[in-house]
Amino acid sequence: MILDELQTPIVLAPMAGGPSTPELTAAVTEAGGLGLLAAGYLGVEETAARIERTRQLTDRPFGVNLFAPGAPTPPPEFSDYVAALAAGHEVGAPKYDSDAWDAKIDLLVAAPVSVVTCTFGCFGADEVARLHAAGSEVWVTVTSVAEASTAAAAGADVLVAQGAEAGGHRATFVDRVAEDVTDPLGLLALLQLLTAAVDLPLVATGGITTGAGLAGVLAAGARAAQLGTVFLRCPEAGTNSIHKGALGSDIPTMLTRAFTGRRARGIRNRFMLDHTDAPAAYPEIHYATAPLRAAARSAGNSDEVNLWAGQTHALAPELPAGELVGKLAEEAKIALTKALSR
Repeated sequence: MILDELQTPIVLAPMAGGPSTPELTAAVTEAGGLGLLAAGYLGVEETAARIERTRQLTDRPFGVNLFAPGAPTPPPEFSDYVAALAAGHEVGAPKYDSDAWDAKIDLLVAAPVSVVTCTFGCFGADEVARLHAAGSEVWVTVTSVAEASTAAAAGADVLVAQGAEAGGHRATFVDRVAEDVTDPLGLLALLQLLTAAVDLPLVATGGITTGAGLAGVLAAGARAAQLGTVFLRCPEAGTNSIHKGALGSDIPTMLTRAFTGRRARGIRNRFMLDHTDAPAAYPEIHYATAPLRAAARSAGNSDEVNLWAGQTHALAPELPAGELVGKLAEEAKIALTKALSR
């Protein structure tokens, strides 16, 4: 198992939409962690090119993350929202697609990587079998015991436990507006519940930006931690300048559907506050808001850009990725030593 081979129990979160780059993936891998490359929103050819570029940068194991497709949303459920946005913004055509799920699995079977992970759902048992036959481990991101049980039944090797603190999209298998009134599980609670319910290795993710945070989830039973927000300011990341500028501030985060139609955590801004009633319609709303987000980035307007970040983004440093991995690992050792000495 890859987790047994890591020099440092740090996994790079696959941050789709810009921040994930082959350079960032390779830097974390070369520093002794496991880099995950985001394939979300990419076509098959671009996914293949980024995998090849990563292979040129490192000969160590790395992984690729896919977005599991959900069901299309009936247009009446989001048409009013899109029409309201169009009254003051340039919007795109809302559409459904599978993010080339089948083609990307075919690619990863033909040109295997060490780990294949998925978010927003679970591989089918036949897909797990194909990836296993190609030599890849299969990891599934979960937010509940029920999702963990589904992933275990499908044959997953590792569960990535995503707490409510995490930045970016919630990984829930089924995303509905009715769930907005529920209180999503924090990472520590989720780890305890999963440890009691499922006999699979856990990788913890959500709100971990310090070595002490890393030490905490290891003590709670995780085999490693998957970190995203803390790497957003690294020079190897493809994070846009508006996003980088917002990180490290004291502005709090909130969950929103406003930009994509799927619940996601980002740094609070005007667009999120103005559209708290956004419908659950992913990826339809993602495509509808893409032009307005692009225009905001070009104009330097941070109020109409999705600034995905975890709850502890204020602690994210500006360091090269390899140096950051080493710093976090050393801080974790110190934190564990202090805890044991108390």
